[in-house]
Amino acid sequence: MVGNLSLRDALIIVLYFVAVLSVGLYFSRRKKTTTEYFLAGRHVGWIAIGASLFSTNISSEHFLGLAGTGSKSGLAVGHFEWLACLIVLVLGWVFTPFYLKTGVFTMPEFLERRYSSAARWYLSVVSIVAYIFTKISISLYAGGILLKAVVGWDMTTSAIVIVLATGLYTILGGLAAVIYTDLLQTGVLILGSMALTWIGLREAGGWNELVAETPPEFWSMFKPMTDPDFPWTGIVFGAPILGIWYWCTDQYIVQRVLSAKNLDHARGGAIFAGFLKILPVFILVLPGIIALKLSNGAVSGDKAYAWMVTTYLPSGVRGLVVAGLLAALMSSLSGMFNSTSTLLTIDIFKRLRPNADERSLVAFGRLATGVMVLLGLAWIPFIGLLSDERMYVYLQSVQAYISPPIAACFLFGIFWHRVNGKGAIASLLTGFMLGAFRFIIEIQAKTGTLDSAFLHSVASVNFLHYAIFLFVVSSAVLVGVSLDTEAPDRRTLQHLTFSEAGNIHFERGKYHALNVTASIALVVILLGLWWTFR
Repeated sequence: MVGNLSLRDALIIVLYFVAVLSVGLYFSRRKKTTTEYFLAGRHVGWIAIGASLFSTNISSEHFLGLAGTGSKSGLAVGHFEWLACLIVLVLGWVFTPFYLKTGVFTMPEFLERRYSSAARWYLSVVSIVAYIFTKISISLYAGGILLKAVVGWDMTTSAIVIVLATGLYTILGGLAAVIYTDLLQTGVLILGSMALTWIGLREAGGWNELVAETPPEFWSMFKPMTDPDFPWTGIVFGAPILGIWYWCTDQYIVQRVLSAKNLDHARGGAIFAGFLKILPVFILVLPGIIALKLSNGAVSGDKAYAWMVTTYLPSGVRGLVVAGLLAALMSSLSGMFNSTSTLLTIDIFKRLRPNADERSLVAFGRLATGVMVLLGLAWIPFIGLLSDERMYVYLQSVQAYISPPIAACFLFGIFWHRVNGKGAIASLLTGFMLGAFRFIIEIQAKTGTLDSAFLHSVASVNFLHYAIFLFVVSSAVLVGVSLDTEAPDRRTLQHLTFSEAGNIHFERGKYHALNVTASIALVVILLGLWWTFR
């Protein structure tokens, strides 16, 4: 055995690595242009897009973080997952037609066309920094916890192994390698997590006994306004702001729909991802509650999921579950690496060297992720301090300080032609300063170096409530500055706002009726789930 793994487990994991690397390296042999490398040639179908959206989003911090938060506060953390089901519909039906019609490579490029070059620079830089402080570093941290528990490696060794394995096919194969390995990894991570949930429920005596022997408030999705983590006001009014930014405007996610064959496939992929996002509450949050029950309250927090894996899974099944966790981690990291290199190449390198040829751009894209990985590794020691053993809450809170001004600029930008570039940059900078201020004083409060009672009160405001405040202020600045300055030339806004969109939202492809029906069904299912766990 290696750590807690038997030979059978190790063989399953090795086979998983061989399969993933084979798929990834297959696409590395194809000749690459920038469109092929960064957007998979724009010929990806809806199943692959939906699977990639799901597996790119679900990383190891979801396995460990959702279970950890579930073990401390119950199902309420699952709101972020079920709200995502609705937000991806907004991506497919509202935002994607604009993105595909304009033919943009990146979200900062879209923001430049709508507003100004300054807005593009802001979003490019902030996105890259956000990836370091949240997605890259926290994924590596979560993966380190997992591998330490099941294999016995330390954090640094775990991170290096994960980065090398993921980077091999990502750097060589580009987005096509990322998307089609995601398709394989989606199946692995769902099967593995379902196996753990089923075995855990069996050990706990079934659903009814689990509910009876855990706190009743664990099974209510809607918490009071005074709840420190998930007040219903923050969930209803604040969480959608984070969702709009993440699912509809973040390069990390949107890059998948940009690779679609056409609008029908882009929408179909978003809808498929919405159905998949129903699952995490039952296969990721629920195991945390099961761990609390089976350990008689002794195990909770970010260690809960790894404890379940190492304690209750038989040989063979344990290897499948670990492979699923690694699949989640690698798919998320590979997507992050590719998105980061896209931003660095298209929004920064190409603008500084506009005459660079295709070969130079692809070569730079392949080299661009190295510094990001190193910076992500450097941030890992701070995550344990800030996450309070609930890394998913940490992840959402950091995003709450970044997302509101960006969400405001995209929403107002497509719905109202009057907002302009000066208003956008004023809004983005105001939101950034207020978000950075909250982030800094929160660190000081956690480390005990904050003396001011007033600043302590600001640092203690729920992060979702603070996101609402940030969104309102950012929107007010955007509207106020725009109305106080000249209106944009509407001739430059073609396909960028609803008033200048033409008929792009009403184009009816082969699968239009099916997409409409599936979207309605998804909404009905969600309403039923929320009513059940109200």
